[in-house]
Amino acid sequence: MRLSQPWRAALAALLLVSEPSAAQEKKDAGGSRPPGKAERAEKDDATYRQLETFARVLSYVENNYVEPPDRERLVYGAIQGMLDTLDPHTVFMPPDVFREMKIDTSGEWGGLGIEIARKNDRIIVVAPIDDTPAARAGLKAGDELVGIDGESTRGMDVGRAMQKMRGPAGGRVLLTIQRQGFTAPREIAIIRDHIRIVSVEGALYGGIGHVKVKNFQERTDQYLRKELDRLRGLNGGKELRGLVLDLRNNPGGLLDQAVAVSDRFLPGNLPIVSTRGRDGRNSTEERSKDRDTEKNYPVVVLVNAGSASASEIVAGALQDHGRATLIGTPTFGKGSVQTVIELEDGSGLKLTIARYYTPKGRSIQERGIAPDYVVPDEAGGKPGREAPREKDLQRHFRAEGSEEASSQASTLKGPPENLVPWDVAAPLKDPPLKVALEYLNGLAAPGGRPPARAEGR
Repeated sequence: MRLSQPWRAALAALLLVSEPSAAQEKKDAGGSRPPGKAERAEKDDATYRQLETFARVLSYVENNYVEPPDRERLVYGAIQGMLDTLDPHTVFMPPDVFREMKIDTSGEWGGLGIEIARKNDRIIVVAPIDDTPAARAGLKAGDELVGIDGESTRGMDVGRAMQKMRGPAGGRVLLTIQRQGFTAPREIAIIRDHIRIVSVEGALYGGIGHVKVKNFQERTDQYLRKELDRLRGLNGGKELRGLVLDLRNNPGGLLDQAVAVSDRFLPGNLPIVSTRGRDGRNSTEERSKDRDTEKNYPVVVLVNAGSASASEIVAGALQDHGRATLIGTPTFGKGSVQTVIELEDGSGLKLTIARYYTPKGRSIQERGIAPDYVVPDEAGGKPGREAPREKDLQRHFRAEGSEEASSQASTLKGPPENLVPWDVAAPLKDPPLKVALEYLNGLAAPGGRPPARAEGR
């Protein structure tokens, strides 16, 4: 059977893309290629043969399948299948899913307010976003979404799951949840709301600020600056005695905003984050600028298993430079950089192009950022080991170097010792926040100073 004309044309175009370079190699080498070039040409030839096989399969399906197939669905499915062989953060987004992804970064959409990921062929909750229908319904990090509106999620891709949960405010979504400790999955009906993520919220405790950064969207750093100024106003115009920067359950977001937030607490010309791609490509280093820097009051950063990506960049930068003490549980461990490419038909490609590193050259991929002091989110709880992390995701990049991802568990330190109870923090039912406030209040006392840091931090 001959290939249909559209596929023959497409295949011819693909073959021509690299053909001139191969011809040039023959000319330059006088007919004998150097070993490296010969090997590359052989790989190119193999690729061309595979593309021809792909085009033939498309042609057979298009001309002989029992019912007329949807060509767009065939092609999109082939692309998604190709990317499913790569890491879990490289994804293809059809036009409708890509439009929703762009809405996410603006901080406003209709839905449940839940960050999810794919673990093997299951959909799991990374973190419910604070003050959203998902959080109010009691969803937790580590929950498995067994079904959405009666449809099994087994093998479902993340984009499809997100699309099913999104929609106009007031609509009902029925989630089937499996959780550690459940004897059987349970159904939870959640009403969609118009999600308006105020990415920064704060409160004042006896002159010490608590600022919750929920994710890194457009203008997050501007909102942070305004919130810090508001807290100073509540403090009678005086500088803060300290700050709790809360990044718990912050799934990340825009890299430039993570850099800007880190920069706000660091003096000029210090490294914040570096990225390294394949063969030296996509390698960059972001450094702090000597402007709009906060005063050098003590800072505690709260983290947990739901702190991922951009959150880990901020936590790692402030920890490496000794600007902040980290309290909580180890972070998610997503140390890769994605670029988003909009394609001609309105679809999009999110492609992993590099790994990122903290100022001291630490790769947090798979390992996460270890806090200076471990304080679980719930009193008497474990340090979040049961929550899903990057290392649990199918096809994730392995940690670099000889250090094992699990080795940090043996070096984790418990809560700070000799904390003095503080009546302002006493009513709080949030253990990490309570510890952080008592810690900072102790530092602000006459003669107060931080304990020695863990080795290598």
